[in-house]
Amino acid sequence: TPLLLNNPNIPEFPFPYQPYPIQEQFMKALYGALEDSKVGIFESPTGTGKSLSLICGALTWLKDFEERKRQETADLLQEGEAVLSAPTTSSSASSQNSSADPDWITDFVQKKSERELVSKIKEDEIKRKKREERLEMIRHNAQLKYAFKRKSSEEDETLKLLQLSKGGEEEEALGDAEEEELIVAEYESDEDSKTKNDDLVEEHVTKIYYCSRTHSQLAQFVHEVQKSAFCQDVRVVTLGSRQNLCINEDVRRLGSIQRINDRCMEMQKNRHEKPPQEEGAKRKRGPAKAVCPFAGATALQTLRDEVLGAVSDIEQLVTLGRKTHACPYYATRLAVPSSQLVVLPYQMVLHAATRRASGIQLKGQILIIDEAHNLSDTLSCIHSVELTGAQFCRAFSQLRQYSERYKSRLKAKNLMYIRQILFVLEGLVQVLGGKVGQNPQSQTTQPGTQLLTINDFLFKAQIDNINLFKLCGFVEKYAGSGVTPHPQMPRPQTPRPQTPHPQTPGGLNKENRRTEGLSRYLQALQKAEAEHVLAASPMMQVEGFLMALTNSNKDGRVVVHRQGTLSESSVKFLLLNPAVHFAQVLTECRAVIIAGGTMQPVSDFKQELLFSAGVAQERITEFSCGHVIPPGNILPLVMSSGPSGQELEFTFQNRDTPRMMDETGRVLFNLCTVVPGGVVCFFPSYEYSRRTLAHWDSSGALARLAAKKKIFQEPKKANQVEQVLGEFSRCIQRCAADGGALTGALLFSVVGGKMSEGINFSDDLGRCVVMVGMPYPNIKSPELQEKMAYLDKHLPHAAGRSPGQALIENLCMRAVNQSIGRAIRHRGDYSSIVLCDRRYSRPATVAKLPEWIRSRTQVHASFGTAFAALRKVSDQRPR
Repeated sequence: TPLLLNNPNIPEFPFPYQPYPIQEQFMKALYGALEDSKVGIFESPTGTGKSLSLICGALTWLKDFEERKRQETADLLQEGEAVLSAPTTSSSASSQNSSADPDWITDFVQKKSERELVSKIKEDEIKRKKREERLEMIRHNAQLKYAFKRKSSEEDETLKLLQLSKGGEEEEALGDAEEEELIVAEYESDEDSKTKNDDLVEEHVTKIYYCSRTHSQLAQFVHEVQKSAFCQDVRVVTLGSRQNLCINEDVRRLGSIQRINDRCMEMQKNRHEKPPQEEGAKRKRGPAKAVCPFAGATALQTLRDEVLGAVSDIEQLVTLGRKTHACPYYATRLAVPSSQLVVLPYQMVLHAATRRASGIQLKGQILIIDEAHNLSDTLSCIHSVELTGAQFCRAFSQLRQYSERYKSRLKAKNLMYIRQILFVLEGLVQVLGGKVGQNPQSQTTQPGTQLLTINDFLFKAQIDNINLFKLCGFVEKYAGSGVTPHPQMPRPQTPRPQTPHPQTPGGLNKENRRTEGLSRYLQALQKAEAEHVLAASPMMQVEGFLMALTNSNKDGRVVVHRQGTLSESSVKFLLLNPAVHFAQVLTECRAVIIAGGTMQPVSDFKQELLFSAGVAQERITEFSCGHVIPPGNILPLVMSSGPSGQELEFTFQNRDTPRMMDETGRVLFNLCTVVPGGVVCFFPSYEYSRRTLAHWDSSGALARLAAKKKIFQEPKKANQVEQVLGEFSRCIQRCAADGGALTGALLFSVVGGKMSEGINFSDDLGRCVVMVGMPYPNIKSPELQEKMAYLDKHLPHAAGRSPGQALIENLCMRAVNQSIGRAIRHRGDYSSIVLCDRRYSRPATVAKLPEWIRSRTQVHASFGTAFAALRKVSDQRPR
């Protein structure tokens, strides 16, 4: 349902410069979608100022919404005070009703309700004004900026804490005096304890959550906010992992995400523990426990206000944290409730457990998901979990040691849960063909892959009679920080540094102080072990897997991979229905905006993620705009045959033939002859790229190409990408200046690789982008086959094709669209796009290209006409 763009209620937008017409249309459509609580799919090509349009459109709506809310509050307050000041009048109707309460009681109850409402409104207004005054002071008064700096006595305390922190890095012996802490308190699984301490959490204001894939993309967005007209008066918070935000060098040098997380949480627990208050109580033996010197309540509150007072990216937050001696990780989480715009990675908002841990509340809020072309895959990846036999065995070994050492001191219910977990772990290892209690590296298994439904897997492991929900709750409470659903993704904790929650180790209750005993014991065992290949808390990984098994039987599958040895064998939970986890997000949020440079094909996206999640068609709105470049600045063409007349069709059967590889080499040689500057060539896979280049090397084709342009290849390591790009760019600049035989550079890359997304080949870096073949996914993959079967069973067929077939085509064309979109990055840019495969000429395939490319695409049956069109464009451009 396209939005009416001529709505008179939509205001002007404070853009930093004169916006393009498509940017104005984008902002108006966005404003309307937020106002009408829609789920919007917004497509705006790269180079059209999408980020700035999102910022100005969304923040303009938020400012207008806040102003309306303030006015409604003022009217409500005025009305309430008028009712309270009005004289009491008796109602003859009520006095005639003999069964009703006396008039004075009814009047008292009504007045009491009104008084409470007025009091609440006044209290909220006072809080809001105080917060705004405090932030205004921080923004505009440099002398008062650090009015809350710690006093000299607090500086002395910091020095002592630093010394304690360094002393605590040494391994602590588990002496008899400390063993009391290693006994877990009784676990109450059925929510026996309902205690909440809501006073500690500041009330959330209406806000916008903006999420994207990487920290660099988030940093770019924050820099756009800093350039906008909203920079001075919007409260922005950027969230990140401990690895990105920690300023404690002793913790940072631990390196891995898991070890940093574990150490940080251990230090927070140490800070909140209270010494024994009983008369005559003795202090426990051993060195003082390390605490973090950057997590003091006053310092965190100061940094929180600093964060809210100025727009900062991750690097600026770290600098600010060092300056104020306060932890940016916890300060940013304290700032979330009062913020108006929260910038964060996908995982923190799309995974329910991580949302809770990060203090993110989506109820009634706005969510903008940028770079959302792979949203379905991202959701599936976040909620999929894989563990090896070595991890299961290690978890079993550590938990059994704990159980045997403390079984006489554990409460019966806890001992029961621990034995159940041991039973489950034993069953999981047996599924892989191994036994617990033996070295997993020396146990051989029969190689093979098996794909099971959740129920079949539970039966096979003989754990179908275990209540996994209760076990997950037990593990989350006692064996670590909670769910770690993805190996790359840390789970941040909700910071409550001022007053420990009664149900956390910081509480005063002795039993509750011991709840982290299992966690401490497992950490101690981990430190004692020599190898550090696996994650520090195997039970956290196990909990993630067990929680995944609680999904509905039809929504997931379990893949059992046996690799020859038990330690390398693995079980993987595969989520087939990402809509089941996206549904909660769509239900809670006031509006959800799904944005990207290439969102095509939209119809299958809506079917899989929106309709399957229960979103009605009338709630969905779509917006797609063209590019800002003139029509002549881009030449997309489909090349169906090569210079010798060989038909170009890179099917699995004939793409490896010498004649097909030779013809591809001739195509590239001709292109490099007429195209100035940089040429970027995308292969469908790393393996095909390797085989083709090896063939060209032996046939001499690579040497002929190198005589025209210097050859570069996509690096295997991510940290080498910037170096290769820098050399690629400098080579092109040198060639342009020298005017020699070399006319530029040729970069071989891979679709879906390190350079197909997030890298800009603007101007001379990408005067031509070549796509060799169609990058279809591996159809023989068991995971993909199961996903196709699931879609065929649960989604409707359309246009004579099954949803499974549509998935294959969509995965291919989304990857193509991402890769070819790297070339045009601004209004004055120009480039050619050559699609080398006859199959690109099919109408159904052309229809899946972005509209701004599709409308200008030329299909050429012969190489001659295609080459002539390319030469004509190149000759018209200055060299």
